[in-house]
Amino acid sequence: MAHTPVNHPARPIYRAIGGLTGLYLVVFGVLGVVTTMGDELFAQDDTKVLGQGANLGFSLLAIVIGAVVLAGTALGRNRDVAINQWTAYGLMALSLFELAFLQTDVNILNFTIATVVVTMLLGLVLLMVGMYGKVGTEEDHKAWQDARLLL
Repeated sequence: MAHTPVNHPARPIYRAIGGLTGLYLVVFGVLGVVTTMGDELFAQDDTKVLGQGANLGFSLLAIVIGAVVLAGTALGRNRDVAINQWTAYGLMALSLFELAFLQTDVNILNFTIATVVVTMLLGLVLLMVGMYGKVGTEEDHKAWQDARLLL
């Protein structure tokens, strides 16, 4: 995409923010697994982890998503951009789905409104990180600069 920055000067900062987001998901997931170890996989109760509703299923999902984001951050070279963007879309869709079914039996991940807000924010952060983390050649950077200056 011509409008996505290539070799942005703040790229290392955005990459670090992506890694911290993945680390948060892993820490949340591990704390959730420890807290909900004896419960059912998709228990719908009042269990809270870091102020958010959680169950064993969502905790395991958070560990997997966080590990994928951390692996993408470690790999770099535009793999992290794709991983962050697709993960962001998935987190935002998940939070909207859970928001729609918050007070029903379909809320299998035991979301609360706080969990919806945090999940949406994590998705937005990963989307921002994915947009500014692209690496390319000097020709790619020049093409992006030329396209940017035309607008």
